[in-house]
Amino acid sequence: MKIFDQLESNVRSYCRLFPTVFKKAQGAFLEDQEGIKYIDFLSGVGTLNYGHNNPQLKQRLFDYLESDGIVHGLDLATVAKQEFLEAFEGIILKPRQLNYKVQFPGPTGTNAVEAALKLTRNITGRETVIAFSNGYHGVTLGSLATTANISQREAAGIATAGVTFIPYDGYLGSGIETTEYLEKVVSDPGSGVAVPAAVIVETIQGAGGVNVASFEWLRSLEKICRKYQIILIVDDIQVGCGRTGSFFSFEEIGISPDIVTISKSLSGFGLPFSLVLIKPELDQWKPGKHSGTFRGPNLAFVTAKAALEIYWQDDSLSASVKQKGKIMRLRLEQIAQNYWDSGFSVRGRGMIQGLDCKDGNLANRVIGTAFANGLIMETAGAQGQVIRCLPPLTISEEVLEQGLNLLENSVKQVMQEKASKKLVD
Repeated sequence: MKIFDQLESNVRSYCRLFPTVFKKAQGAFLEDQEGIKYIDFLSGVGTLNYGHNNPQLKQRLFDYLESDGIVHGLDLATVAKQEFLEAFEGIILKPRQLNYKVQFPGPTGTNAVEAALKLTRNITGRETVIAFSNGYHGVTLGSLATTANISQREAAGIATAGVTFIPYDGYLGSGIETTEYLEKVVSDPGSGVAVPAAVIVETIQGAGGVNVASFEWLRSLEKICRKYQIILIVDDIQVGCGRTGSFFSFEEIGISPDIVTISKSLSGFGLPFSLVLIKPELDQWKPGKHSGTFRGPNLAFVTAKAALEIYWQDDSLSASVKQKGKIMRLRLEQIAQNYWDSGFSVRGRGMIQGLDCKDGNLANRVIGTAFANGLIMETAGAQGQVIRCLPPLTISEEVLEQGLNLLENSVKQVMQEKASKKLVD
């Protein structure tokens, strides 16, 4: 680890949680240079929905490279882009009766969010955007302004602007409907909140603590946006591409976002790739008004097309995700029940599930213990109090159970150590 300490910036974070040097990965497993294997319940924070080095996607990539296919293409028309767009339209958009134009904004999720925010402000002529408590949308300046965590925003070194934060569903308690508050401040010229250009929302807040918005709340939010001619942006970067069981997290909810941002598992292989989906009447960009060098990730086009063809031609993956999501939920609920006196609780949808330990220090001790036991996962939430489970969607039920066993044993170990320390004190 010496070279990392010597040369790499102090900004690094994940390597501090998992202090080893990784060498290989396959499916739901990571292996370090000492040959120690770990079950991966982190999955690149939702980037590896189809597992590490998926062999079918890898073969498509090899074939493309061997053919001397275009690798870097700016926004040029290429065969790889053409075939991806045809597959995306035919496999994803048309069967769901979704009508979107597709923008390639750059390689990462924050690029997609920046483009979406910029477009909505250009269209409406308004500056303000509504975002939500505990939301996370990226750490470049525009997306950072919509990210709720104060310490992350302070890292910008200047005050972020142009965003008003509203309480997310459940933030003020189960009995308070926060969309009613949103409508009140938007409709009242004396509220101090201008009618915004857009509302940006995650259907499930991943980094914010696996906070799941109810379908009713999201439908109410959409109604307000329609009533006041506010553009509705759904950030599906972490929980899209099948994480909830459907390709988009909003499909079962019955809402129709004006703009959708997706990234992470879009390439299917861990290659940087993001999209902004825009309702045609809102595609008011003029040529060159939003640009970037890496908007033509042809290798990602190849693996993304392959992932769509392999996993989304029918409902088998969706059904599998929902089944494995139930397994995860039941096991986490059992863990929570075992420590009911500590106030543990569970929340999530599909194969993003969180165990709320109510205590960030305790949650960190659990993931540290889990790593020592052969399981990789991370915490989420404002205080890092939620253990977030994001295994690959393609993980076998057998390996999933093994990982859940490791988690349960790690929680048990930490709670026993906590009880012993309390007795000593």
